This record gives sequence, structure tokens and C-alpha cells, in this order.
Amino acid sequence: MKKIKMVKLCCILMSGVACLSYAGDGLESGNLKDSVDNVVLPVLKKYAIPGMAIAVTYNGNHSFYNYGVASKNTQQPITNHTLFEIGSLSKTLTATLASYAHVTSRLSFTDSASKYLPALHGSTFDAINLLSLGTHTSGLPLFVAENIHNRSQLMDYYKKWKPTYTPGTRRTYSNLGIGLLGKVTAEVMNQPFDLALEKQLFPALGMKHSYINVPADQKKYYAQGYTKKDEPIRLNMGMLASEAYGVKSSTMDLIRFIDANMQLIKLEKTWQQAINNTHIGYFKSGNMMQGLIWEHYDYPISLKRLLEGNSPAMILEPSSVKKFNPPKQLQADVLVNKTGSTNGFSAYAAFIPSQKLGVVILANKSYPIEQRVTLGYQILTILHD
Repeated sequence: MKKIKMVKLCCILMSGVACLSYAGDGLESGNLKDSVDNVVLPVLKKYAIPGMAIAVTYNGNHSFYNYGVASKNTQQPITNHTLFEIGSLSKTLTATLASYAHVTSRLSFTDSASKYLPALHGSTFDAINLLSLGTHTSGLPLFVAENIHNRSQLMDYYKKWKPTYTPGTRRTYSNLGIGLLGKVTAEVMNQPFDLALEKQLFPALGMKHSYINVPADQKKYYAQGYTKKDEPIRLNMGMLASEAYGVKSSTMDLIRFIDANMQLIKLEKTWQQAINNTHIGYFKSGNMMQGLIWEHYDYPISLKRLLEGNSPAMILEPSSVKKFNPPKQLQADVLVNKTGSTNGFSAYAAFIPSQKLGVVILANKSYPIEQRVTLGYQILTILHD
């Protein structure tokens, strides 16, 4: 990749202001602007997305592309600080916190889940380790049952649950799995999960504008979400929402998180090790290697193969896995990604360590994962070429 120049431009797009910072690689700034707009604007139009925020990092230099509005009612423009629900992208933060607990010897991923939660003694979780919870290989289902409303009911469900498959033999994408890992992490850190994330992880990573519970003085930054039918909606924080899909964040914070994942910023040693450990590959399913929540693909990769790894089947159906023994350290030539969704918001993040290049895409409307991944792939290709 050629050396990047930073060129700042502003223009009016759609019904709101789009303030853009471009990372040019020798292209005319206007040509680069046109290239990015050419892939973004059709998506906004096709799905009637009110607002979208995109951040790109190259070697720690950031570019921000903001389109449209945070609310159709107020017409407040999207900015680098607009808060979006990031859905299951939250899982990568839960995995990082759990990894930090491991690095600081509060827990071990080889231990059973029941070791840390006495309510699960004598259950299936005597034989299911924490690693399986963070790699979607426990066999737990995706969603929490609608009749579970409190911790007692949740623990009762876990205690009675029996796996359909032998743990470690199938990948079954699961809110219940990462949710239980979050519960264990909170237990060993001796504080509620929300506080551990907001008072320990976010400050340690320099994420100054990220929350589970948005404070009153920050709600002005919280975008209004919209369903596929354009109905306004925001997240209802049900059981395990905090651990599995409940974070609200901005492109400013999340692109810093991507930098941290590529070791482009200086962190306290134990936190950097915690992040690095989330990249270890434990299983392979199809062409995707499963780390602690993060999903890896050999790079370069075709869009077709990347879409296969992010397909609805990979989320909704069990898939066979091959276990790596020993586990694989992260290679430089990979593309690492994660999607996230709530009923009114959509998110995607990807980074390529060998290129020191990453992207975050946030929108305040639900639109297909396939389109998000395609858009991310196109943007990375534009910046890479």
C-alpha cells in the first residue's frame, strides 16, 4: 500500500451534512470521494437508511465518513460521536473483558463454567469449559427464551439445559454462550458486568464515548433506530443484553478499538495481551477460523468467500468444526471481522493486520448483513488499491 495522505473535505449529502476526512493513497481527493460515495450512496438509497457513520484506519491514521441524520424527526446530522447500538459487535468487548480476567489470573478458559457459578454445580456445565462459551461451541442456542426475565430463571434454564451435540463438535452461534461467559467474568471481577465494562474496559482502551447504559447527558448523541419497515425503535435490554448485544458506541471509539486490535496504540500490557488473546484461533468452520468471538479469514479473500462466512446459515444453523491442536496464533495475512445487529441498528467491523487497515460501519436502520459485509469489503478495497 502506498503512503497515505490525509485530506479533509466537507460536502452536503442526502438530507444531512456529511463531513468527511479522506485517506488518499495517491488518488485525487475528488476521485477518492467519488469512489467511496459510489459504494455508499446506493446502499443508503436502496434501504432508505437515515444515517450512516464510517471510520477507516490506516496505520493509526483515521478517516471519517458521515452521512445523513441521527433522527428523521430532529434532522440532527451524523457525526463521529453519534451513538449507535452495535448489537453483537458487543460480543468482542465481552470477550476482551473475559480475556483480561484470564490474563490477570481471575479465571482460566480451560475451567468449567460451573466452577465459578455455584448455581450450576451438578449440571451439564460441569463438563463445558469457558472457552467453548466464547467460541460458540458449547451447543447453547442463539436466543434467550421469552419466558426468562430474571437471573434466577436464567440460572434455572442453564442448569436444566442439555446439549443436542457434544460440546466442541459443532459451532452454534449463541447469545446464551457469550452471555454466560460475561456472567462468569463479572463474578470473578466482583462487580456487575455493566460496571466492569464501563469502568474498567472502556477507560483502559481509551473509549470515552461508549456505554451500556447511556447517561442522561449523553442521550443527545444517541441516534434513533429504525426497523426495516421504517418504524422508530431502540433496544429493549432483556436478559444477557449487556453481555451479548447491548453496547452503544461511536465510530470514534470503535476505530480506536480496531487500532488496539492491530497494536497501533499503546495500552497497558495486560490489556494488550487480553486483546491479543482474543485473536487465537481455536476452531475452523468452512473457510472461517473462530477466535474468541472474532472471525478470521485467510487474506486476500474473495467477497464470495467472505459472504459465505457471514451468511445467515452461519448464525442460525449449527456447523461442523475442526479443532486446532495446538490453537493457532493470529497470522498477519488475515481479514478479521464481526457483524452486529439490533432491530433498529446495523454494524460491521473488519481489519487486516498485515495492511494495518480497518473499517467500522454503523447505521441507524436494520439492513442485510450481506450488504454490510459487501460495503466493508468495497471500502477496504478502495483504500487498499
